[in-house]
Amino acid sequence: MKNLFFNTLVASVAGAGLLASCETVSTPEANESRAVSNADAPDGAIRAIPMPSAPLDETKTLTRIVFASCAQQNGDQSIWDQIASEHPDLTLYMGDNVYGDVSPDEPALPELKTAYMRLAGSEPFARARAAAPMLTVWDDHDYGLNDGGGDYALKEKSEALFDYVWAVPEEDPRRARPGVYGSWIIGAEEGKRVQVIMLDTRFFRSSLVKTDEPGAHGKERYLPDDDPSKTLLGDAQWKWLAEELQKPADLRLVVSSIQVISEGHGWEAWRLFPHERARLYKTITGLGVNGVVILSGDRHAAALYRKEGVNDYPLFEATSSSLNLPSSVWRAQSGETWMEKDPNRLGDMIYDANYGLIDIDWDAGAVNVSIRSKEGETYLRETVDIGSLR
Repeated sequence: MKNLFFNTLVASVAGAGLLASCETVSTPEANESRAVSNADAPDGAIRAIPMPSAPLDETKTLTRIVFASCAQQNGDQSIWDQIASEHPDLTLYMGDNVYGDVSPDEPALPELKTAYMRLAGSEPFARARAAAPMLTVWDDHDYGLNDGGGDYALKEKSEALFDYVWAVPEEDPRRARPGVYGSWIIGAEEGKRVQVIMLDTRFFRSSLVKTDEPGAHGKERYLPDDDPSKTLLGDAQWKWLAEELQKPADLRLVVSSIQVISEGHGWEAWRLFPHERARLYKTITGLGVNGVVILSGDRHAAALYRKEGVNDYPLFEATSSSLNLPSSVWRAQSGETWMEKDPNRLGDMIYDANYGLIDIDWDAGAVNVSIRSKEGETYLRETVDIGSLR
């Protein structure tokens, strides 16, 4: 979600006055020495270093998962210490992991590399990565272009940089194909397997239809496009997704950087591609896929959603955004008090900084999903019955 006030906020956070507030793991001299040694990185990547997390044990039974999105690398990073204090088994970082929109005349991506370098220097972020394995996917600002899609000219370079900074292993399937989508099944014990599917909603996405009423509630920037030839995922990713959803698992967390179920706004969302969203619903229904819970970000606000009639169980979605760039700031600046109307939303929207938490009680057959404040207080909470998902 972006608007004039939001863009002003991003610019102010990136200002020199806030640079000093971001903790670093080493001195500037050490960073400079480390940076110039990265000749093996894409285009030299003199402003980026790899950020590996704790190793992923795919045999471990997961009981606690953090999900989050949208963190400005120059802003306050302290929320990562709160996240680490939750002692998660896994963290899902769902896009806008940095804000590094690139200049089209700078093919070496200096802005994006600088953004990654700044994040790599954050001590709280390093502690969160050490506390739990972290799986990542991108949204637009770490893709390199605000609201960017398949026509972004530098997407291959952005992908190479993504693989480098997130230390994607050479044998990882993501290295061998276009796009950064991926899937993992975690948990060796039958009945306690979690599948994480992270979708790439950028690399293959068709162009968007601009609104006929800029700024109007529900039509803020874009309109739904009824053209059946338009795509969000692209043919190869659709085929891959259908294959992944047929693998045995007991809970499936499908991560989309943009919202799937929401109907209440004209920012980026699956509703802009009604044929693609219908295809997603049809895929879940037609294949008899069990255990699907959708996780999303992007909005600089958080909410919980439920849609009936997609399958023989309600489809649930949790949106968590933003970690340190919440829309409460621009809403206060502008005097905005309107809350979008959405028939699928459960409760209010949360406009303050937040992260999401999933607690799985395998014995009780329950998935507890909550949206939490930067201090760890619960804003929203919903329990999903695992039994009803099977």
